[in-house]
Parts: sequence; structure tokens; C-alpha cells
Amino acid sequence: MKLFDVYPLYDIAITRASGAYVWDDNGVQYLDMYGGHAVISIGHTHPHWVKRIEDQLEKIAFYSNSVHLPIQQQLADKLGAVSGKNDYQLFLCNSGAEANENALKLASFHTGRKKIVAFSKSFHGRTSLAVAATDNPAIVAPVNETNNVAFLPFNDVAALEQYFAANGHTIAAVIVEGIQGVGGIHIASEAFLQSIRQQCNQYNALFIADSVQCGYGRSGKFFSHDYANVQADIYTMAKGMGNGFPVAGILIAPHIPAKHGMLGTTFGGNPLACAAALAVLEVIEQDNLIEMAKQRGMYLMNKLKEFPELSNVRGRGLMIGFDVPENLKSLRKTLIFDYKIFTGEAKPNTIRLLPSLALTRKQADEFLETLREAIDAVKAEAVNQVSVK
Repeated sequence: MKLFDVYPLYDIAITRASGAYVWDDNGVQYLDMYGGHAVISIGHTHPHWVKRIEDQLEKIAFYSNSVHLPIQQQLADKLGAVSGKNDYQLFLCNSGAEANENALKLASFHTGRKKIVAFSKSFHGRTSLAVAATDNPAIVAPVNETNNVAFLPFNDVAALEQYFAANGHTIAAVIVEGIQGVGGIHIASEAFLQSIRQQCNQYNALFIADSVQCGYGRSGKFFSHDYANVQADIYTMAKGMGNGFPVAGILIAPHIPAKHGMLGTTFGGNPLACAAALAVLEVIEQDNLIEMAKQRGMYLMNKLKEFPELSNVRGRGLMIGFDVPENLKSLRKTLIFDYKIFTGEAKPNTIRLLPSLALTRKQADEFLETLREAIDAVKAEAVNQVSVK
């Protein structure tokens, strides 16, 4: 049986990982500056994470959410303490798309309205409501098409206020990433997020902070939306929440009643997922990884700005993007195949860095030194091709 290709596949088979590195089936080591789509938050196979899961596996791996599972409350308590959202409710699920799906559904339940406001270049997932709120027609199937989602320009306060003035009483929620990941590392301005909060207050709509990729400390704050000093009504989380173990969740503000039956899940909040998520929070807290991500990210961005070939270096913490010119469009493949470094991309010519929050200064320097070599190699190859012609 042939596997379905989720993404275009590189001819590399990864079989082992530790810390900031992965190894292929030939034993070749790669520096992971992408973290598998921002998933690896505390480092591959972190010993505390492994032990937490192993210990839980010996006790109970799964039971229904129709009974009390004490480790769920342990996770909720720790998450509330680390995030500063102690008075919120936690709904546990399995993926970022599922988190956003349930957040949008809950907003519609709460307000009795249908209209959702999303933004240009947004990405919220591939389930029905989440994909409908994603600004990429190529992944929206006909069955997902709806007139209930309005896409406004990202970071355009005037357009936001104008739309609310005309449609405010029909809007259930605004969903926005604090930093757009798939869209190319675009940061929501503080004024923009504050305006969303104000408009939602005025028209009794809900503010959904999509923190699936930009949350859990990656930006240098627990939620990247925190830079604007605003409180969202719902926060969605996944990616780095489990360090590779499938787990996600939504934080629901206390003024939003969540009744039995509104939201449901079979596997969400299973004890193994909760053990993995607890381990992540414990390591983040013990090793001060949020502050480390902030400092390491500033260091990387300052150094990247010194590369004359790179432009528009941007980001917060360890969520970084930069653009490459047309003559360096092969840089990402060169980094992977010739220099054994994984990075991400956002078309047309943006490279994304989403490494573990535990990235060391030595590993950051290793990346920067190798990037310099790779850029020089790509430039030399381009010159050779021109001379041959």
C-alpha cells in the first residue's frame, strides 16, 4: 500500500532524534532549525518528557472523558500557573485545527451569530470551520465554502473598524494569529490587536487568539498576543504543547459558559497526552525557556540582519523569517541536502526558523556559520551556470 503524500517529500528518512538534532537512516546528522512545523518546543526526546510518558504508560494510557482523570486537572493547574490564565477553563483536544474548530463553534454557540472575521494570509487548519477561515482557496474544498467568513487585510485597523461599524451585530468572533506562521512570519501590531479587542467589546463578539504555532513561549512570551497587553476570550494551542505528542487545547474565559455537549472529544486529554504536555510546561518553567527563546531569537535576528543577501528579517523569539532574492531561491534545498540543516519556507522566497526553545548559543552559531557557507555556495553555483551559458 502506498502512503498518501501529505507534503512534497524529500528523499530523506529520519529515524532518530535528540535535542536540536535528527539523524537519517544512514546515520547522517541534521541540525533541526524547523522543529517539525514548530512542534518541538523543549528538544527532541527530552529525558524528562520521555520519563513522564513512560511513567504514565505504566499506570493508564487511556480512559473515557466520562470519568475524572486526575492528570487532566494537574495539566490545567500547571498551564494556568505558567500562562497566567488561572481563571480560564481548559478544553483538551488533539490538534491545532481541532482547537480552532471548537473555538469557532463555541463562539457561535455563545453569541448566536454566524459571521467570522479572519485575515489575509491567515492559516487556522484544515477541518471544516478552520479551513473556511484560512486564506488559501487551494485547500478549501467546495463543501467548506461559506459566506460566513469575511477576510480583512492583516494589520489594517481602519478596515477592521469600518467592517465592524457595518456588520458588528452579526459577528460571532474574530480569529487572529499573533504571528502568522504559514503566511510568512507576519507580526500582528499591538494597535491592531488592541483594536480587535475594542471592537469585540463594543459589539459583543469574541476575540479568538490563535496561538497554535506562535504560542507556548515561542515568541518570547507565553502567548504572542501578550505583547499587546490584551486578553482574548479564547486562546487556541497545539504544536509545541506536546513536544511531538498529539495534544491541543482551548482556554475559555470565565464569562463564556461551556455546557455539556457543546464540545466533545474521544481522545482529547488522554493521560499520555497530558503527561507529555505537563513535561513540556515543567521544562519550560525549570529551564526558563521562554526568556531563552526571546534572547536567542534577538541574537539570531541581529546576526541575520548582517547578511547582505537577506532582507526583511523579522519575527519574535524563535519564530523568525527572512526573504532571499531570486538567485538564492534554492538556498533551503542546499541547506538540507548539502549542509544538513532543516528549515521551513513560506512561498515565494521566505525561509522560516522555528527551532526548539532550548536552542543553545553554540547551535545558533553553528547555523549562522553554515548559512554563510551555503549562501556562498549557491551564489558560486549561479555564477558557474551563467559562465557555462
